[in-house]
Amino acid sequence: MIAVLAGGAVREAAEAPWILLAVAVICDLALSLRRPKALTFETPAEIFVGETATLHMTIDRAPRDLRARFDWPAGLEESGEVTFLPASDGRATCDIRCRAIRRGVWRLEHVWLRWTSRLKLLEFVPRLDAGVEIRVVPNIRLVQSGQITTTVLSTLFGAKENRAIGEGSEFQQLRDFVPGMDIKTIDWKRSARRRSLVAKELRAERNHHVIVALDNGYLMREEIGGLPKIDHAVTAALATAWAAAIGGDLVGYYSYDVKPRTFATPAPGRAAFARLRHWTAELSYVSRETNHTLALSELNARTPKRSLIVVFTDFIDTTSAELLIENIAILARRHLLIFVTIRDPELETLVDTPPEDLNGAAALVAANQSIQERRLVLERLTRLGVTIVDARPEAITARLISTYLEIKARELI
Repeated sequence: MIAVLAGGAVREAAEAPWILLAVAVICDLALSLRRPKALTFETPAEIFVGETATLHMTIDRAPRDLRARFDWPAGLEESGEVTFLPASDGRATCDIRCRAIRRGVWRLEHVWLRWTSRLKLLEFVPRLDAGVEIRVVPNIRLVQSGQITTTVLSTLFGAKENRAIGEGSEFQQLRDFVPGMDIKTIDWKRSARRRSLVAKELRAERNHHVIVALDNGYLMREEIGGLPKIDHAVTAALATAWAAAIGGDLVGYYSYDVKPRTFATPAPGRAAFARLRHWTAELSYVSRETNHTLALSELNARTPKRSLIVVFTDFIDTTSAELLIENIAILARRHLLIFVTIRDPELETLVDTPPEDLNGAAALVAANQSIQERRLVLERLTRLGVTIVDARPEAITARLISTYLEIKARELI
């Protein structure tokens, strides 16, 4: 301001730095006209929900110190800003790690690039269209790894072969009676006809009906361990369905929220599992309250044959669970039920941590009350003959499969 008011040589001297700066900016802009283009992505065909995947991105005509940030959709968790590594022919590449937190087909629309000019006077922040689709599907890692298959086959046909054949209720074959066999297995009528002792060999009954019932109400949208409860339930349901298919049982599924949604009659083999996986991949996240009376009454009407029903659901307190308990009791009169709930590790950690102030003490009391009411509901269900599986998210699948195998070995269905 003083130079402008003074005028003359003082004014001209004050303008010189600005002129030099403008010239430098123009030169810097001219030297930095290399604009990135030809953006390409390499993405996996599918990402299991709850897992982290790596996307590979390549860009042509990449300037130095190129960085990128993405407009991530709701189903993918961002990994922050990434830096490109220079490659041959003026290209640059980078690996982007993202975590899938919601099922569905998610579209990565835009990429924001950022780099500085040669003389560090300018910073460019253009936006490029990506148009990449990423499919997030239910997690079947345990199925693909063969762990469940090995567990089921070794349990039913390995060290416990005598449990599956010889102590069941379904006729297997006739064989000659030899010393050491149980005399109760002798078929006296056939032995009289043959004039030699023959014994009946039995095996554990198969072709049981196993129905996976998923509550998709708003309570199942609560996040535990970084994922909604419904996704933990879907993972455990698919693992159990695969175990049932390997074990020779028929698998069906059922979903409900404010009203019954989808029901598929039990079907044999891996085809039923493929159908179940496709259905769970398209199971949407809803914000509606669950109507247990209507849903469980409908399920009872649709399953006249005694079945093993695995119910995945949740409740808040004893008051909200009253209708749930009443309808579970009706269902348990005809069927064998496994009631699956998922514990909240954060709630248990809160109970185990001493409070530091009054707010912490109030939170501790509320957490203790919630855990106590939850225990009361589960005890009431146990007295009704319902099998309870209550575990943390990381342990729910293993506990559920172990419970299924135990029920099958004891022939409770």
